[in-house]
Amino acid sequence: MRRVVVTGLGALTPIGNNVNEYKDGLFNGVSGADLITHFDPQFFKTKFACEVKNFTVTDHLDRKEARRMDPFTHYAMVTAAEAMEHSGIDTNKIDLDRAGVIWGSGIGGFKTIETDVESAYETLKNKNLVRYNPFLIPKLISDIAPGYISIKYGFRGINYATVSACASSTHAIGNAFDYIRWNKADVMICGGSEATVTKAGMGGFSSMKALSERNDDPKTASRPFDLDREGFVLGEGSGALILEEYEHAKARGANIIVEIAGSGMTADAHHITAPHPEGLGASNVMKLALKDAELNAEDIAYVNVHGTSTPLGDKAEAKAILSVFKDHAYDLNISSTKSMTGHLLGAAGAVESIAGILAILNNTVPPTINHFTDDPDIDNKLNFTFNQSQEREVKAMISNTFGFGGHNSSIIFKQFNG
Repeated sequence: MRRVVVTGLGALTPIGNNVNEYKDGLFNGVSGADLITHFDPQFFKTKFACEVKNFTVTDHLDRKEARRMDPFTHYAMVTAAEAMEHSGIDTNKIDLDRAGVIWGSGIGGFKTIETDVESAYETLKNKNLVRYNPFLIPKLISDIAPGYISIKYGFRGINYATVSACASSTHAIGNAFDYIRWNKADVMICGGSEATVTKAGMGGFSSMKALSERNDDPKTASRPFDLDREGFVLGEGSGALILEEYEHAKARGANIIVEIAGSGMTADAHHITAPHPEGLGASNVMKLALKDAELNAEDIAYVNVHGTSTPLGDKAEAKAILSVFKDHAYDLNISSTKSMTGHLLGAAGAVESIAGILAILNNTVPPTINHFTDDPDIDNKLNFTFNQSQEREVKAMISNTFGFGGHNSSIIFKQFNG
């Protein structure tokens, strides 16, 4: 099969509004958590989240165009544009019929559902008439983001959305990788975006007891693998990658960033929200990714874990790593960048893949911040890269994402060696 490389990156996160800012936030252990500003959280159990900051959509999109999009599409458009610029692709010089977009979002236009439906029922109360925004449906559907991206760049090839909760954007990257190596495309824009820091988003996850309620200290609330972890911190944002077939990228003189080595996809087949207690689906998906990449466990230097800061999830993933890597597990660097960005749901896989790529490029592993107390139920001889970045050569890394419904996806990136 054909080789697939990464030639462009774009990021919009709670700790940086572009790739360079995101890199600085990651390696410096910055927390993106703070009190919610998108709405008044006074009556919510959890009053904080990891919001995108200092972002004005009209700095990037025409006002009229922006009004017809949900924020999750705003984020998608901004990161796709950064990634395309980074890649240096001239759309006049590629076969647009072999260029496509696959984009992940776990929920899609959540704010649109919330605000536009509320607005419609206000008209009912005031005028005895229910009047919906004519853009309600196009704004909320998850597949609208790849649609808009393809329209902007004229990409007429493969185009769809992946929806698999927190695994959505890793599935998008894995699918794009497959289509290129199967010779069904030459260029793919892939990634994911999410904008669920809304009243319904916070209220829904809070009612599930999924969120941290550490309102007195939001910046330390996301505590993956810590004894006192109590739930995740909701985040928002987007990540985009440009994937290309190697010869295609080489022919146009592209700056090749890294190579994709392999991917895996499994299901827990266990519970709608809880992970398999022994991490069975997680271990299976990492094994599949290694087999697909034709790499040994010992070839991996860094695992960017799903690591959401939940009592069950973190413990199960640590077990899975031990099951897959065995003695080499103790030579790995492991970190959860969700300790800094919060949990970006359907966008998590894309922003965490970029974190892994930055680790390869900079020979530096970003930390798992907010570690205070070891959990005796987790093997603490594992190197979770607690509280501070660590320098080491990263020739290959694996990124894990696991979603509600038992969806698991892993992807492996490696140094590009020509």
